[in-house]
Amino acid sequence: MSLKSSAVEDSVCIRMENTGDADERAAIRAVNAAAFGGFEEADLVDKLRGSEHAIASLVADLHGSVAGHIMFSRMWIRTEPGLISAVALAPVAVVPEQQRKGIGSLLIQRGLEVLRGRGERIVIVVGHPAYYPRFGFSTDAARLLESPFPREAFMAMELIAGSLEGIRGPVVYPPAFGI
Repeated sequence: MSLKSSAVEDSVCIRMENTGDADERAAIRAVNAAAFGGFEEADLVDKLRGSEHAIASLVADLHGSVAGHIMFSRMWIRTEPGLISAVALAPVAVVPEQQRKGIGSLLIQRGLEVLRGRGERIVIVVGHPAYYPRFGFSTDAARLLESPFPREAFMAMELIAGSLEGIRGPVVYPPAFGI
């Protein structure tokens, strides 16, 4: 996969969130609020961070400031034999003045690398159907999964080939999502 390169991308450092840093937590909250025009996603991040369901939280550090953030959390697929572990990608946010410069793509790519390194198998996202397929997400991969979201926005990807083969059933988000 080739992504455009820009001066912003060359200046961005994608790293794990420093969860012990109150200033960084506040900056992440501000990024999510600014990117989404409200506090729903910022509240979700705070709830996930305070639960055992958070898997990975990464920031895009641009010249010493948090310009972007991505969160991955544990979710499941309820199947006949039992629950199958999966990962929810939500939310991904970039401050408005830095959007459309590749920072969100860098966050997603690095986050997926982290998940692969941890042996995760399935990632699910609800998002723009023209954006997420470039990373390997597809509605076809999610076709046997049930969710409360519009089919065109509900996508999945296998981090390990064959992980979704024969898997069908409803998805189960952690309580922080309120679903």
